[in-house]
Amino acid sequence: MLALIRACHPGPTVVVTAVGSALAAGVGRGAGGTLLVGAAVLSGQLSIGWSNDWIDRTRDRVIGRADKPLAGDAVAPRTVARAAFAALVACVPLSLASGVLAGLVHLVAVACGWLYNLRLKASPASPLPFAAAFGLLPAFVTLGLPGNPWPAWWAILAGALLGMGAHFANVLPDLPDDLALGVRGLPQRLGPTGARMGAAVLLVAASVVIALAPEDRGGPVTVAGLAAVVLVLGGGLLAGRGDLRRAAFAVTVAVAVIDVAMFVAQGGRLV
Repeated sequence: MLALIRACHPGPTVVVTAVGSALAAGVGRGAGGTLLVGAAVLSGQLSIGWSNDWIDRTRDRVIGRADKPLAGDAVAPRTVARAAFAALVACVPLSLASGVLAGLVHLVAVACGWLYNLRLKASPASPLPFAAAFGLLPAFVTLGLPGNPWPAWWAILAGALLGMGAHFANVLPDLPDDLALGVRGLPQRLGPTGARMGAAVLLVAASVVIALAPEDRGGPVTVAGLAAVVLVLGGGLLAGRGDLRRAAFAVTVAVAVIDVAMFVAQGGRLV
């Protein structure tokens, strides 16, 4: 069981689920609606995480990824595959419980994650599934409200930028191994320096959109939030010299938390 949990990419799964639940609570989905959003996002993320490790199991064995259960004998590939498809099946009714339109939007986002795992990971278009999936998360949350309203344009844009920034940051620790095995997504093609610059620019851009786009933005909060993002990125560069994998994930999570806190502090609304 512990190996199965490790194979689902627990860090990103928990973070994305928490962000989706927080957005749902913030827009007024209520306790029941927030629980449904959290369950749908969790099942979708579990399916994406498990499918990723299952699809990449041969590659992870070649490079000796000790942190990947399928790279050893900690869990059977068939078990992970079954878990991925079971989570995907569960995601369908859980998503549609928020309404047909909202549910379809979330299922499209989950499909983007699977498309990345299956086809686009080694393509120059590798950031696009992240842009679509993260950009659609606010839409899934708001479309479940009465009247099925779409979120503000800036929320979709910020989500897309944050998703692409997370993709660039996540690739950094594995970039040499990816290139050796022929995995050439956009960050890999840009090289270490280009990937670092891409991650920084995209994460800062997401923060700038959240800071400046909402109509009820606040000056002091905006300055403090953007300054915190810059400090986190600078700290991440220094920490990355020791453990790049943890530093990249920590920076992405920290920027996401700052962005959510900045949005809440400004009293912003998704619709």
